[in-house]
Amino acid sequence: MDPALGPPDAMAEKRDELTPMMRQYHDLCARYDDALVLFQVGDFYETFCGAAERTARLLEVTLTSREDSTGEYPMTGIPVDNAESYIEELLEAGYRVAVADQIEEPGESPGVVERAVTRVITPGTLTEDELLASDDNNFVAALASAEGAERTLALALLDVSTGDFLATSSTSSEAIADEVSRFAPSEAVVAPDASGDPLPEDCMVTPFDPDAFALERATETVSTYFGEPDALLAGDAEIRACGALLEYAEYARGGTSENEDTTDEEVERADRDAGRLEYLTHLTRYDPREYLLLDAVALRSLELFEPRAVRAREDATLVGVLDETASALGGRALRDWIRRPLLEPDRIEARLDAVEELTGSVQTREHLHELLRDVYDLERLIGRISRERANARDLRSLRDTLAVVPEIRDRLADADCERLRGLRDELDPLADVRGLIDDAVVSDPPIEITEGGIVAEGYDANLDELRGTARDGKQWIDDLEACERERTGIDSLKVGYNSVHGYYIEVTNPNLDAVPENYQRRQTLKNSERFVTPALKEREDEIVGAEERADELEYELFCDVRSEVADEVERVQALADALATVDALVSLATVAAQYDYCRPEIAERDGDEAIDGLEIDIEGGRHPVVERTQESFVPNGADLSPERRLAVITGPNMSGKSTYMRQVAQIVLLAQVGSFVPAESARISPVDRIFTRVGASDDIAGGRSTFMVEMDELATILREADERSLVLLDEVGRGTSTADGLAIAQAITEHLHDEVGATTLFATHHHPLTELAEELPAAFTLHFEVEQREGEVVFHHEIAPGAATGSYGVEVATAAGVPEDVVERSRELVAENADEPAIDESDPRADPQGRADEPRVPASTDGGCQGLPDDVAAELRELELAHLTPVEALTELDRLQRLLEE
Repeated sequence: MDPALGPPDAMAEKRDELTPMMRQYHDLCARYDDALVLFQVGDFYETFCGAAERTARLLEVTLTSREDSTGEYPMTGIPVDNAESYIEELLEAGYRVAVADQIEEPGESPGVVERAVTRVITPGTLTEDELLASDDNNFVAALASAEGAERTLALALLDVSTGDFLATSSTSSEAIADEVSRFAPSEAVVAPDASGDPLPEDCMVTPFDPDAFALERATETVSTYFGEPDALLAGDAEIRACGALLEYAEYARGGTSENEDTTDEEVERADRDAGRLEYLTHLTRYDPREYLLLDAVALRSLELFEPRAVRAREDATLVGVLDETASALGGRALRDWIRRPLLEPDRIEARLDAVEELTGSVQTREHLHELLRDVYDLERLIGRISRERANARDLRSLRDTLAVVPEIRDRLADADCERLRGLRDELDPLADVRGLIDDAVVSDPPIEITEGGIVAEGYDANLDELRGTARDGKQWIDDLEACERERTGIDSLKVGYNSVHGYYIEVTNPNLDAVPENYQRRQTLKNSERFVTPALKEREDEIVGAEERADELEYELFCDVRSEVADEVERVQALADALATVDALVSLATVAAQYDYCRPEIAERDGDEAIDGLEIDIEGGRHPVVERTQESFVPNGADLSPERRLAVITGPNMSGKSTYMRQVAQIVLLAQVGSFVPAESARISPVDRIFTRVGASDDIAGGRSTFMVEMDELATILREADERSLVLLDEVGRGTSTADGLAIAQAITEHLHDEVGATTLFATHHHPLTELAEELPAAFTLHFEVEQREGEVVFHHEIAPGAATGSYGVEVATAAGVPEDVVERSRELVAENADEPAIDESDPRADPQGRADEPRVPASTDGGCQGLPDDVAAELRELELAHLTPVEALTELDRLQRLLEE
């Protein structure tokens, strides 16, 4: 076991003999034995024994020691005021961190200062702004299953910082794996019966109490938050996942103090009460089939959130080019829309109506954007307020956000579209909450909430009276210096204050003879003496007492105000949702106006029934990301329908095939997000799922080659795609022999056309597939045009009907800067391969010497055609070898060989 976790062995052996503080540390480590405990001692969080040695190395801080009657223990401390930066490093090292704070001031009660774990910090339960890497959601997940006619796997997702809580389930583990990829949780807790189900490698799996997944216990947990679970969730698996996830979130909230007189039952009950997350007010159950499905491969291939290239710009993603939001709320909403594009035409059209109106009204759009800049992250704010971790500045941030809501409502007052009018009605200005904060909290409060100066004058009469007493006393002291100088004749006499000795009258040594008899010596300095008088001491007691009572009362008043605001959590969350939607719509409209996007026409489904096949008709389409990163971009259209649903696309590398396919998919996705699209015009049928097999990749850690990864992805497509799917295939069959690769590519093409019926874009260098496309009724060919100028290839990046005449592989190598001698040797080999077929040693028909069993055309020594029939020789002479790829050359040779055999 990791020596940094659990109670230290050295302490466990002498637990009853430890000092009360060290015993407190030991017992907290025992209760939170899966986390590294940071134990507050004054201004530092301390660790001891193995935890101290580990943190000293990880954090590069000094290792010291602490000694008591039982021995000497290694100790390492980090400052409380700067703990977040150190905690971040511990999280990156793979630790969960339990923060044990002092929950009473030293001296408040006899004995050891009371401490409690106030939060358990894990990758999935972060709530501190300093630790959250971005404004995007940070989910923790739970997986559980239930047996029935079919095994059901459930997924629950919770963002502890915002309160977003989602649940879904499926009988397909692949479908749940896709949802996990879609939401990318940073941490997961897994029921024992779901431990074999896949999670992403970067998702931290946390061991958690298996009993939390028990159906009866999970039902009770869910009921305490949301009422009867059966009314919200679809089955036992979802209840188990949600209940366990709620318990884990409560555990991360922290519990009671460590008190030896507390029974286990009392501790558990107190922990549940202390850990309850009052801001969790909504649980949304959804069906993945309600949205356009995107698996991990599609998310990665289409570069929705992360660029594929290692050196690519971080913003070279779809969300990067669409995100013009002004607030964190809007940014999260936009990411969720991209993560879960819509299927229902009515919902899509409602968003498009709003985007269109905002696009056409420049003043409204820009004014809304400026107003939204003043909107704070209400979801995380109300979360902190409900968890009692908010300070006075957080309340003022909430107040400042509420102040702009009436102006946003005014800007939407004349909206024509139903969606914007509805949003205006949803923008509750919470005037009562704003008024409460205005009345109670000063406009520029300090960060600390226990040292006074946060409650506004006039809010509480008792507080004003205490402040008046302190103020009057200080004024008396200010007047005292002048009065005493006049009375004693000592011009250098000063009245001062320090935190150790309080108020004093200071007299320099040369003037000590003039000190009155009622002065009482308080402190002797090198050049002066400090005195106090009975009247001054009385005033000091009044001032200090009034200030202390005022600080205590201010803290109580602030906590009461914070609690009142927390009671309005549902109203604040509803407002946050409306503001987020407005911000996301303004962002889409801003991009549409600035980059000349058009409104897509959504091809309706036939009533409640889905029509067969898809319609994707795009004129002058552009890749939304590439056009923003390149100096120029050549638009291209797409015309796909049930009668023309399988396009075989050929052309050289670098001509634009992959960009074109992704462009079509991204335009479709944008339309279903409810966004305008980069095109002259577009008519789009809602797509149920986008599949991609684009680019070469391997899985070394998983023991899978590039070809195996490719085949796995293809197997998923062929198994799960249907006539409502959009499929992108790029260079299928490259990872094996030419013959096998061509055979696989052809078989896949036929299956997609004949059996699946999916709308497919298939980019390939297997030119025989263009002949196959001519034989399949719903297939057609496209190619990217190029031309050769003085031995160099010029790419036009324009798509046209028909097949390409060649792949220009050698010319592309030249353009890429491959050394000239390698290029020339490549040309020679192309020419040789035209005369003699290459031997594929992976072909089982080859003999041990590598020679194929099938007859080969003998090589010529005088031009390559002696001994051949005239017709075959004539065709061979006419071959333009420089324009053939190796695959095309082999195909031609195979055809000529069959002619000879005949």
